[in-house]
Amino acid sequence: MGLIDTHTHLDSFARRGELPVVLQRAQAAGVRAMITIGTDTDDWELYRDLAAAHPGRVYYTVGLHPCSVGEDWAERVGRLEVFWGGAAPARPVALGECGLDRFHLPKDDPAAAARIFGWQQAAFAAQLALAKRLGCPVVVHSRGAFQECVAMIDASGVDWSRVVFHCFTEGEAEMGELVRRGGWGSFTGIVTYKSADNVRQAAKAQGLERLMIETDAPYLTPMPHRGKPNEPAFVRHTAEYLAREVFGVDYDRLAAVTTANARRFFGLPG
Repeated sequence: MGLIDTHTHLDSFARRGELPVVLQRAQAAGVRAMITIGTDTDDWELYRDLAAAHPGRVYYTVGLHPCSVGEDWAERVGRLEVFWGGAAPARPVALGECGLDRFHLPKDDPAAAARIFGWQQAAFAAQLALAKRLGCPVVVHSRGAFQECVAMIDASGVDWSRVVFHCFTEGEAEMGELVRRGGWGSFTGIVTYKSADNVRQAAKAQGLERLMIETDAPYLTPMPHRGKPNEPAFVRHTAEYLAREVFGVDYDRLAAVTTANARRFFGLPG
């Protein structure tokens, strides 16, 4: 049974001419498909072209990442909807990643931090409104702003069953809030880190039957490759660890469940 990496960033590999070998290594590791996640205007068209060039293997999203938000956020968000005008495989499978990020705000300028966070909130609200109108899944980036993200999604009227908090690093209580609403959390290689017991408990709280996995490559490399650049092939390590150490099931069972969940959530063909 093949895996699906539900959240990766292929732009750096593509720009360095490394994508063919990265895709080969992913296939050798049993990764049958991956979703490359849009963050700003400079990767949306690249990802659309990659999805068209690799149908059934590469899917993509478009969205304005909170760390890409600036004073001109409205103009950039206004460019998103056109991507849904084409046919598969050139259509995005979700909107995102979008959300809120307090971690990267200026630490030494409270006024600037407040101004930027206000732009983030406005951009997130606009993207949630677009997702509701399109009826598409939403990939949420939340760092240091979980409760604010939840409140904004509640207020937006977006169907929670179509919302995934990627790279889930909160704890069991926060996962309970998502589960009660029908939302999803997706897990990266962080779950393999010795210090990440809260993340493992959150994965257990969500349960195997609702599990999705991702690399967030080239970041957050799982053990045993931590410290090296991440890539989609390494989602295999995260899957094996979760099967063995967290859920106590065989690898094939975990692969089958996570792949089925990814296909259902993102509307991918079987």
